[in-house]
Amino acid sequence: MNTDTLVRVEGLSKKFCRDLKRSMWYGIQDVGSEVMGLRRKPDLRTGEFWAVNDVNFELRRGECLGLIGHNGAGKSTLLKMLNGLIKPDRGRITMQGRVGALIELGTGFNPILTGRENIYNNGAVLGFTQKEINKKIDAIVDFAEIGDFLDTPVQNYSSGMKVRLGFAVAAQMEPDVLLIDEVLAVGDMGFVLKCYNLIDQILYNSALILVSHNIPQIARTATQIMLLDRGVGIVHTSDVPAGISAYYQRYEIKNGNFQGTGDVDLLDLRLVHDGETHRNGSNLTIEYGDGMEIEIDVLCREKISEPSMYLAFYDQSQRGVAEIMNFRECIQVQDLLGKASFSLKLPSLPFTQGKYSISISFSDTSHGVLFRNQSVISFNVHGKSHGWTSVQFSPEWQMKQMEHLDE
Repeated sequence: MNTDTLVRVEGLSKKFCRDLKRSMWYGIQDVGSEVMGLRRKPDLRTGEFWAVNDVNFELRRGECLGLIGHNGAGKSTLLKMLNGLIKPDRGRITMQGRVGALIELGTGFNPILTGRENIYNNGAVLGFTQKEINKKIDAIVDFAEIGDFLDTPVQNYSSGMKVRLGFAVAAQMEPDVLLIDEVLAVGDMGFVLKCYNLIDQILYNSALILVSHNIPQIARTATQIMLLDRGVGIVHTSDVPAGISAYYQRYEIKNGNFQGTGDVDLLDLRLVHDGETHRNGSNLTIEYGDGMEIEIDVLCREKISEPSMYLAFYDQSQRGVAEIMNFRECIQVQDLLGKASFSLKLPSLPFTQGKYSISISFSDTSHGVLFRNQSVISFNVHGKSHGWTSVQFSPEWQMKQMEHLDE
């Protein structure tokens, strides 16, 4: 194994059983087979399924593997096998150096012990002496921001405090391999940014495996991507934008409706790009910076006075990234009755690579919201890079001046 290769996974597989009683019986059989020196059968038995199946990858120092996929794809199971919490049924894991893990809230913590005592326990598990932990404890406490609660039992900590302490211990102990599973989603934004800044520092000397549904955060840190589906690594690539694009194209955004008064219905919303009309489900993909036209048909059953239309763009995580609010400035109409069609042109969309959806609402001055439809239509944006934010500007750069320093 190359000295810089810290993680090697070969044919890793893990199966579970859906039925509890049958699972316990299978467990007894498996233990008996191991005691007698018999090899377990690789085939699935009644009620079993592969949670992780034939996963392969290597990770070197300075690399970060972003594990993505829908819930139940096998991401957390894979991390637990890497951390030694569960035993694989097939395959091989080879890891070098100290392994730090932040997989579940409170994992590795004894709830009746204080934060200080848990720091020393975790450090000892990682192979540090008490003298070495003494040198690091101030940095851990400062990073975790729990000074007043350091000598309080961990069972009294909030979920955010557990995350802060767990991450501080896992990161400040300078592991060679760091495993993180989604738990940073619990922390406040200030602490999350603090964590990612520290990740940038430790990644120079460590290998990182990061599981998250927050794709911009994955894109910010990952040097390679593995997309898991039903336990199978269907995409594994060092081309991060390509891996993320595969994720977005595989999972659709579901549309939802809220009807207000019932006086107005949204009949249709279409996207026009390069002369072609697309409706929801047509899997439209545009290039970064491309424009599009949006066509909207509504049916007004009653007279609507001083109407207004509002559109919002959301990313895959349903975070708002842009909105359109100038309907009344452009459409000078007092009353609407019957079927009406509208269109608007967007010359350029500077959205980073990813999947986006459009939501729409219709209102008037007397009734308020007449209808609101969430994620009416979705589309993909393809680009050469994937940023941490949803919007990427491409300005014209100029170098104004450079001064050489005197030697």
